[in-house]
Amino acid sequence: MSIQIYNTLHRKKEAFAPLSTNHVNMYVCGPTVYDDAHIGHARSVVVFDMIARYFKIRNYTLTYIRNYTDIDDKIIQRAQERNITTESLAEKYIQAFDRDMDALYVQKPDMAPKATSHIPEIIQLVDALIQKKNAYVIDGDVFFSVESHQNYGCLSGRKLEDMAAGARVNIDPRKRNPHDFALWKSAKPNEPCWDSPWGKGRPGWHIECSAMSMKFLGQSFDIHGGGKDLIFPHHENEIAQSEAANGKTYARYWVHNGFVNINREKMSKSLGNVVLIKTLLQKYPAEAIRLFLLSSHYRSPIDFNDQAMHDAVSALNKLYAAIERIESSSIYADDSKTGALWQKFCGAMDDDFNSAQAIGYVFDAVRQVNRLFDHNKILSSDQQNEICSIYQDIHKMGKVLGLLNQTPAEYANDQKQRMAGNQSVDEIDQLVNERFQARKNKDWARADAIRDQLTAMGITLEDRADGSRWKYTEQ
Repeated sequence: MSIQIYNTLHRKKEAFAPLSTNHVNMYVCGPTVYDDAHIGHARSVVVFDMIARYFKIRNYTLTYIRNYTDIDDKIIQRAQERNITTESLAEKYIQAFDRDMDALYVQKPDMAPKATSHIPEIIQLVDALIQKKNAYVIDGDVFFSVESHQNYGCLSGRKLEDMAAGARVNIDPRKRNPHDFALWKSAKPNEPCWDSPWGKGRPGWHIECSAMSMKFLGQSFDIHGGGKDLIFPHHENEIAQSEAANGKTYARYWVHNGFVNINREKMSKSLGNVVLIKTLLQKYPAEAIRLFLLSSHYRSPIDFNDQAMHDAVSALNKLYAAIERIESSSIYADDSKTGALWQKFCGAMDDDFNSAQAIGYVFDAVRQVNRLFDHNKILSSDQQNEICSIYQDIHKMGKVLGLLNQTPAEYANDQKQRMAGNQSVDEIDQLVNERFQARKNKDWARADAIRDQLTAMGITLEDRADGSRWKYTEQ
């Protein structure tokens, strides 16, 4: 079965057929770097990271570009407030963004271009639009004429005659049409600027993505992605300016992820409910954040709340426990072939990257492992082979989802460190070992006293022949 992708441009699922056999070119809009990244940024990046991983595991080669917008009004304003340069502000938040993405096990794109590094390409594209009468110059500003492009509105489904100047549209009496948008902005005092044929200035927002995507992927490429909030005007304007300049289809498949709500409310600074990634990482395992973000279909909205994150952590604990159970049995084999669950997983992913259904197959695998161990004191060779196959399935599914990046021991230790708070993990380990020795010496009173002490600290013990293991009850 071929991969089916919901194409926003045509509002339906379509069989994916790349321009070059077995090679995918994908461009995804990245962040505007004037502040720390939040969970909305994380959803988009994790979704497209999953898509990139799946293409690779399905034996496609991939060229994946994700940009940084490092010059715009918000960056300029924030830099002026802090009395620093826009370059230093942008670089600070590029580095912060990269740290957050690394922590979330996001694989790096092939290239991560910055708008300010591609001013010549932007100027060349703007000039081409002027020459073709799709853009006009007024007082050093350059505007794209939306009426000059017959298909304007094709992505969002909006018609020019029905549009009213409003949100996200700058009303400027110099424009021929209120929806004409800036390709080049003339310089204002004390703002960064570059030389151009129309005077000193800087690029508009939309033009940068057209210039950079076409530089690295060509005038036509396979997939353009981003959040649903970018459909209009950003992606609509990208299509208009790119296709007007080149006379070719710009991107063939448009993929958009849904919003993240916070406790059923829209996330916004005005509501004070913006959830930063760096804050989440202090409270939850990175892989639990990934699991949460992928637990709903990427096109659907997803609601962030404490219960959802608790469920994600609990599910991740079960996944690592199953892996630990298999590995401690010493019956798994690295060269085993994948089985039926992997095929079902691929079926879900082939259906417009349905990670919600795909994750269900991961936990079907976990349940199968636990049933085999729970119901059989001695595993037959067939049952051992089944476990080997499931083990491979789980790891291959985890690779697509960006899970199981640690050993079970590493994961357990990270969880302990995260939940310890002011408690010392070393001190807890010492108490656990002391209790184990007391049990060996049949000093039951001392062993029980230490257990009570640990229970009061929120710690649960599991006694094994080779020692005692502990975890926090809250897990």
